[in-house]
Amino acid sequence: MKDLKQTLRNECYSKDLEQRKHWYSPIAAAYQQVRPRYPQVIIDRVVDIARLSADSTVLEVGCGPAIATPAFAALGWSMVCVEPNPDFYRLAQQTCEPYPNVELRNCLFEEWELEPGKFDAVLAASSFHWIAPEVGYPKAAAALRPEGALILLWNKELQPRYEVYQQLSEVYQAHTPTLNRAYEDSTTQAEILDQLGQVAIESGYFKDRVSGQTKVEVTYSVDQYLLLLNTYSPHLQLEPQQKQPLIEGLRQVLEQNGDTVQLSYVSAFHIVRPK
Repeated sequence: MKDLKQTLRNECYSKDLEQRKHWYSPIAAAYQQVRPRYPQVIIDRVVDIARLSADSTVLEVGCGPAIATPAFAALGWSMVCVEPNPDFYRLAQQTCEPYPNVELRNCLFEEWELEPGKFDAVLAASSFHWIAPEVGYPKAAAALRPEGALILLWNKELQPRYEVYQQLSEVYQAHTPTLNRAYEDSTTQAEILDQLGQVAIESGYFKDRVSGQTKVEVTYSVDQYLLLLNTYSPHLQLEPQQKQPLIEGLRQVLEQNGDTVQLSYVSAFHIVRPK
């Protein structure tokens, strides 16, 4: 747990608020296009366990370009979605046009004016790790009704087959050794996601954690996979003179293995209740 918390502090919490607002702007459209959605089995379990209905009021923290939002908005809930990035915010507006029950606000969760005890659920889809725990958890707890629920959804990074990973690893080692990270099989990803759920309990503001996970397998084209890599922070922060030869090398390896890339990832949820 200590290693995970330190990683989050180094990669996420350390960015100042203005930097976070614009972090994904260069790849906002790509993010919306290629980031995986959340499996329906996860959505269904969350709705059931959190005991949400069409009359529920939900706050979504960091909705991005509305990756998860439509799956919940279609259920008829009243939703307030907070998103700081102006490019994501515009994309979310377009995506949520069919849902008059969704209200979008272009601000950081830290800047959002707290409405105490208003919401049946606070939802965060792969976003809550950007908010320092000492800020995010108490504010989420304060926004909830006494029987409300904090819902944390997560999709881990998409992983190619191990044989392909080994080939890609050689390219990373040659061009950007710092990005040559250890392979995460489904067991490893599940353990990391479980730790993220424990962080909510350790905050001291929540209890009664219920969690669930599922392994997802998808197929991307080579172009889609390379576009996906550019939406991950380690690639996003590369300078162009570093990124271009890396992407060219990765493309060469991938195309040698065919026109498509077989990928897998673990999708998970954690639901906790305010103390």
